[in-house]
Amino acid sequence: MSANGAGRAGGDSTDAERSDEQRSDGSSSAPVEVDAKAQAQSHSFRYSLKFPSIGQCIIINNKNFDRGTGMNQRNGTDVDAANAMKVFDKLGYKVKLYNDQTVEQLKQVLLAVSKEDHSCSASFVCVLLSHGDEGVFFGTDGSVELRYLTSLFRGDRCKSLVGKPKLFFIQACRGTDLDGGIETDSVDDGITKIPVEADFLYAFSTAPGYYSWRNTMTGSWFMQSLCEMISKYGKELELQHIMTRVNHKVAVEFVSVSNSPGFNAKKQIPCIVSMLTKEMYFTP
Repeated sequence: MSANGAGRAGGDSTDAERSDEQRSDGSSSAPVEVDAKAQAQSHSFRYSLKFPSIGQCIIINNKNFDRGTGMNQRNGTDVDAANAMKVFDKLGYKVKLYNDQTVEQLKQVLLAVSKEDHSCSASFVCVLLSHGDEGVFFGTDGSVELRYLTSLFRGDRCKSLVGKPKLFFIQACRGTDLDGGIETDSVDDGITKIPVEADFLYAFSTAPGYYSWRNTMTGSWFMQSLCEMISKYGKELELQHIMTRVNHKVAVEFVSVSNSPGFNAKKQIPCIVSMLTKEMYFTP
């Protein structure tokens, strides 16, 4: 049998097969149609940047929170936002910054962007800076499921970004676990459908379940490292290679300094979740 299933007997089924194709939220997980003309001309494992624009970069920067949420002010986040604006602007992105967004406001911002025509754009970037917990992101007045925000850009909901990289960089806690660290010795052709979840990259500042650290003066460890590595290597390295260097910098060069009991000398490791189907370079 061939790898692509040609000539196989029988059909494919899932390990959680249901009699109906509709999911609990009423949506379908069926693949979406994609224009494969460019792929047919010359198959490539690299996303094309041959568009009038490299795309938009949306930054949500939440610093101040309603008293009822019990959330502290996120001092240092403005440094993160400014650095992200500078870095992505230099790469050619059209950057838009939104400060202190309520849940409803950030929903409306991203919904509006998802409904825009991105036909002339090569990609899309979203930087989310706020408090968080596992699976949720905080507006200034409460939390929203992170999956709801990112799903607005799925292939079946934002068709002008189908087949294009959608990059989410998320600086937020994902739980309350602390990492004490440990000592170590140094040593395309013919495809007419793609999955609706394809071509996403989620770069989380920390691993699932863990706190994410931020310096009140210099910004978060993750965003400091991300902006530095993109500035240094954005014109030469593929994105996942850049993100590996971000992981290394955060893991090796940072350790918490805190007077709070149990919070001193802690470490952090970012978490990169990729559904990209090609290599992402920021320059042709």
